[in-house]
Amino acid sequence: MKLSRERLIQSDGAVSVLVVFLGFLVGTILIALVGKNPLNMYKAILQALSGYNIDNGKMNIRYIAETINYSVPFILCGLSMGFANRVGLFNIGGEGQYIMGMTIAQMVALLGPQVQGLHWVLAILCAIIIGSLWGGLVGVLKAKYEVSEVVSTIMLNYIALYLSRIITLQMPGATTYKTANFPETALITNDFFTKVTNYSLLNNGIFMMIIAVIVFWFIMEKTSLGFGMRATGFNKEAARASGIPVVKSIALSMAIAGAFAGLAGGIVALGSFKYGRVLSGMDNYGFDGIAVALVGNSTALGTALAGLLFGMLKNAQALMQSKQIPKEITFIIQGMIVIFIALRSALILYQQYLDKKKLQKEVGVK
Repeated sequence: MKLSRERLIQSDGAVSVLVVFLGFLVGTILIALVGKNPLNMYKAILQALSGYNIDNGKMNIRYIAETINYSVPFILCGLSMGFANRVGLFNIGGEGQYIMGMTIAQMVALLGPQVQGLHWVLAILCAIIIGSLWGGLVGVLKAKYEVSEVVSTIMLNYIALYLSRIITLQMPGATTYKTANFPETALITNDFFTKVTNYSLLNNGIFMMIIAVIVFWFIMEKTSLGFGMRATGFNKEAARASGIPVVKSIALSMAIAGAFAGLAGGIVALGSFKYGRVLSGMDNYGFDGIAVALVGNSTALGTALAGLLFGMLKNAQALMQSKQIPKEITFIIQGMIVIFIALRSALILYQQYLDKKKLQKEVGVK
């Protein structure tokens, strides 16, 4: 029993699987308590994941494609949080970085050169750059002036939201909620995906997301820069004493984290919509990205898998409603998963308590 508990504590993947299981267990119990059939929730989830409808025996690949499409911003914003977390920072500003990326992508889409192959690339690059600058500002404030990244990112989230509204309302054809349609050269839609997935919104953003996951992994695991960042996250003072440029690591990590979130904003802007949006509120991808990173243990592969889970739950919402299951149950499941993430810390404390008691007993015997 002790060996199993120690293995569970030492395995990040096992803990993540456990907390996801517990989250779904709570969701199942709640559905049963309100008099609904929990099996319908799992039917909706299966359909969102595989495209197969158990009730009529039909297969529709569009559901799979939409799950992947929904997952892209979750994964990228999860990478944003996870990258900063590996350096010991808490990037709660992914939402602001996402919004700025979306806003600049929209602006370039409407005002940029309408050249096939160049237009959307320029818009995406600008989204990455502005996200990087928005995150990098927080990194500089933290590294040089010890300004809490939590406080500064929260403030910048609201600055980004209202700045986005001001900018977007000045764009061509802007009304209180949208702008004029984007030219075709600015869109990242993929005609092949559209045809084979029964007109889903899956687009070229999936390729950018895959590249981003690989870049995250390569920087963190295979470069001296990543080693310095991870060392800073483990112990900032020890890293500084070892000659690692801590200030540079902190500032650069937030800039890279912001780039991931900015890319997410650009992909959503040019892939899921054909016009610019005047935001009335936040999309919350940046905030959900915090949960995605926590479930994925701030690793590249883990974050990608966690993002797919959240994308599946989002896609399953409409399917659940069609089966008389409240879509809000998905938010409850996500929330419970985050709460149960604390289970790992609780298990560690419990193991330390048992080890302490064992040591006291051995000392007493001696």
